Parts: sequence; C-alpha cells; structure tokens
Amino acid sequence: MSFTRTGVVAIIAVSLGVSAGVLAFAPPQGQLKADRAAAQGLPLSAPLPASMPAGTTLVVGDPVTQRILEHNGWLKDLPFQIRWAQITGGPGVTEAFHARVLDVGTGANIPPIHATWVGIPVRTIAVRFRDAPLDHPAFELAVAPQAGINSLADLRGKRIAFSPGQVQGEIVLRALEAQGLSKADVKLVELPSTSPDFYINALVGGMVDVAPIGAGAPVKRYLERYAASGGKVLRHPGFRDDMINLFVRVETLQDPAKAAALRTYVRLWARAAEWGDAHPEELAQMYYVRNQGLSPEDARYVVRAAGHPAIPGDWSEAIRLQQASIDLMAREIGHKSFDAATLFDRRYEAFAATEAAAYRADPVPVALAQR
Repeated sequence: MSFTRTGVVAIIAVSLGVSAGVLAFAPPQGQLKADRAAAQGLPLSAPLPASMPAGTTLVVGDPVTQRILEHNGWLKDLPFQIRWAQITGGPGVTEAFHARVLDVGTGANIPPIHATWVGIPVRTIAVRFRDAPLDHPAFELAVAPQAGINSLADLRGKRIAFSPGQVQGEIVLRALEAQGLSKADVKLVELPSTSPDFYINALVGGMVDVAPIGAGAPVKRYLERYAASGGKVLRHPGFRDDMINLFVRVETLQDPAKAAALRTYVRLWARAAEWGDAHPEELAQMYYVRNQGLSPEDARYVVRAAGHPAIPGDWSEAIRLQQASIDLMAREIGHKSFDAATLFDRRYEAFAATEAAAYRADPVPVALAQR
C-alpha cells in the first residue's frame, strides 16, 4: 500500500480556511471554564432533563436545517438560543469539536468514528437515512478524463482520492473490496474532501484518476463540463452510503442545560427534514438557489437526487451498519475496533422519528416549546 500527499499547498490553504472559520466562533476563556465545570454534571446514564435555565445556548453547524427553520419561523418560541456556525462535513466538524467551539455537528457515518479515534468522545443523537438508498446514493465515483477507466474492473494501478476521516474513504475501500482488490493494488492519494468541488479539481488537475463525489450537483456539473473530454461517473457497488448523523461532544451531553435543549433541537431537525421532503420546489429555491447560488435546474436536481428521508425510531440497524464501518476502517487503516453502540446516546432515540411522524400527521403541530 502507498499513500501519497500531493497538492500540499492546496490542502494547507483549505485547512487554514477551516481554522479561521472555527476561530471566529471561539468562546471567551471564562465560558470555556464554565463549560468544563458543567461537563462534570449529568451522567450519560441519567434521564434527560426536561427543562433548562434561561440563557442556554447551543452552537450548531447545520446550514440546511438552519435555513428551513428560519424560513418557517420555527425558532421564535424556543426556550433556548441557537448560535449557527457555518461548519459542515467531517474535517470541519472534527476540528471544531477539537477546539470546543461547536456543540452539534452533522455528517455521514464516518466522522463520529474518526472523532473517536482521534480522541474526541462523541455521541450520535439523531439518525437519518434515505428511502431506496441504492437508487439514491449519496456519492458516485468520478473518473478523470484521461484515466482510461471504463468500469470498476479497471481500478487496478490507478490513483484514487482517499479521505480516512470521511465516508468517501469507506466508499473507496468497499469499491475495491467488491472488485477483489486491496490497497496494495492501487495508489491511495490521501486528500480530505473539504468542498463540493475539491475532488473535481483534483481529477481535472491530474492529481488522481478516481474520486468519490456527491451524487447531486457535483456529479451533474462534472459531467456537463468534462464528459465531452472523457470524464465519466460510475455507480459504486451495492452498499448504502446514506447515513446522516447529528452528533455532539460527550461533554455537551454532560451539561444538563444543553442536554435538555438537544431534546428539542433533535425534533426541529426531524421536522425540517420532513418539511423539505414535502416542499421540494420551495427547498430548492429557498436554499439551493438563493443561499447556495445554484441554478434552478441544478437545485431541483440536487433535491431529486437525495430522494426521501427515512428517520428510524429504532437505531439497531444504524448500530449494525456503524459496526461494519468501524471494523472495515479499523482493519484497513490500522485503528483499533470498538463497540459501535458506544457511539449512540439512545436516550434520544425516539425523538426524531416521533416528530417526523407528528409532522406528517399535522404539518402545523403545537409549538415545540409547549410540549
């Protein structure tokens, strides 16, 4: 096996950009000390508090949910405050958790696993899948224009973008496994996927031959720009890559006030997902066009590509899938395996699914603050 680190200057620039964003949310030292004191409070086995003192604040990195909640006016009656951080994706969330400037992060299945391996204790407090996940994958494998790859059987000897702290890394390993290949049969180029276009730039810049990219707008843009010169996209083998986790630092859960506020935020998160599913055109215009700058056509494509959300009330399957991911990544990148159940705080297990069902039954339910 060989890992290469190309494009170092570009990676450092991206990393510095993330750090600058994190520092912008850094709390004062007095608040850090207060947080540390609070972290000695609520045991993880204790019942969740139902109320919180005035002034309770959650710092949340969840831009899509943020825009939906603001768009619908669902924040005005909350008994706590939310401070929004424009931080998403595994590397950004992990760095923000390490700096202790973020309470709630969102990401695919690998970031909570990776956080654990780098010494940041976290727990998942909500899980979302996609209906028909094999028909609506989150990622596909993009092939560079001059790579000479026509199918997954042609991967041997090729340079493949690899991010061990993100789901993209697991996708690469599972694609190789499905073809009977090992890491020694290819060249894994360790690159974090820090933006939707980062891997596309690596492909067309000649850094890699293959890279997993988002199955929504990134795939559409890549084919529009580079299919004529030989770029293509291959569907990865039949495994699901659709798990989304809402996860938090353990010390956030040990703060009784924040633990109580998270009960409500999980429900808001689920309600936002259901609203987006019920209003696809409005979501496309409100978030992807006005906020992300996509064309109306691209925005609709992104929403369609994501399919419909599926929020489970039982996390047994999520834990099983996480265990399989832990075991694979541990074996392939040299980390110690651990029990996936320790990644989940099952005190929150029912909240998201119950709220999703309540929204589907009545899109204008009683205010969360009153329940």
